[in-house]
Amino acid sequence: MREVIENSLKNALSYEGYRAFVSALLTNGKATGMEQSEALTNYSLLNDKRMKRLDKTIKLSKETLQEFQKISEPKTWLVLTEGWCGDAAQSLPVLNKIAKSTDKIDLKVILRDENLPLMDLFLTNGGRSIPKLIALDKDNNVIDSWGPRPTTASKMVADYKEKNGALDPQFKQDLQLWYNKDKGENVQADFVRFATK
Repeated sequence: MREVIENSLKNALSYEGYRAFVSALLTNGKATGMEQSEALTNYSLLNDKRMKRLDKTIKLSKETLQEFQKISEPKTWLVLTEGWCGDAAQSLPVLNKIAKSTDKIDLKVILRDENLPLMDLFLTNGGRSIPKLIALDKDNNVIDSWGPRPTTASKMVADYKEKNGALDPQFKQDLQLWYNKDKGENVQADFVRFATK
């Protein structure tokens, strides 16, 4: 596992580097990942707009700021994602704001499809669901992982799948509306619990 993590870290981008990379692809009509389609490019364009808005509007709660000021040991948060992922577009800006609130967290972003050996070590219910954050200590040992969604959104997805079998476009739209109303609060709450690990 250590070798896989260290190889993935070599390919990692800063949050700003990731945002610039996705934007550059979009100017050429491309999405991240091996598979290219008009739908994935359109999702990526929408997510790019979402992330720009969230980068400007996300506010960290007093509790979040206080908890992350208590961190004494440096950590790396390595996030597997792709530009077309709607859940990542809603969570990554929050994670970036949290990481920027302390000098103890180094946020790194890598593309899932280029790092499948790592992704396959952190499956969710057998699937390559993203975003997936892997928290590492200063020696690159895994402390914990999180994702692909904040707890409330994960419950919404699980309940809907149990009742309907699969996620449909209407549910996906409803989930994005929930994210908009939540304004990153559930991600922050998850990570306040995560901070003490």
